[in-house]
Amino acid sequence: MKKYFAQLRPMERRLLVGVAVVVLIVLNAVFIWPHFSDWGDLQRRLGDAQRKLNLYQTALAQTNTIQAQVKKFENEGESVAPEDQGVDFMRTVQAQSAQSSVNIVNTSRQLTRTNDVFFVEQSQNIDVIANDEQLVDFLYKLGSGSSMIRVRDLELQTDPPRQHLAAKIKLVANYQKNPKSAPAASASKAKAK
Repeated sequence: MKKYFAQLRPMERRLLVGVAVVVLIVLNAVFIWPHFSDWGDLQRRLGDAQRKLNLYQTALAQTNTIQAQVKKFENEGESVAPEDQGVDFMRTVQAQSAQSSVNIVNTSRQLTRTNDVFFVEQSQNIDVIANDEQLVDFLYKLGSGSSMIRVRDLELQTDPPRQHLAAKIKLVANYQKNPKSAPAASASKAKAK
């Protein structure tokens, strides 16, 4: 290669060097310059991965305490069998209405929602007639006990003789899911087969 370059005239040498420089610039423009930002992208991705790893490690370090808290909360509330939850819900509402002298005029069908991991939600609409003190006492005592029953919607009107309040109340009760009974039930079904 050196021999060939030495045999060229000065003008040809300049032309060859110029062509080599242009080819080198074109190759750099095509293959090198577009990748200048790759180093910054790599550093950013590495930083994001390190932050995510630290987050996961702190979450894993807290696993035992979180499991202990979940077990504590699972054992804290009163346990009602899944088949008795609807009856317990209505029994609690009726007992409180009798204690507060509130007349339940109408009840709707109970709806069950199970989208939560820990709780089953029972909801029911009731229509009641009472004076204002009785209604406030009924709602307060219903929500203050350990029954996990709360009022979601409340619509008040006066009754036609305008002597009492007529209320449409949507009550919601949360009952604890019982994950331990589900495997036992499926095991007993398997034994029956």
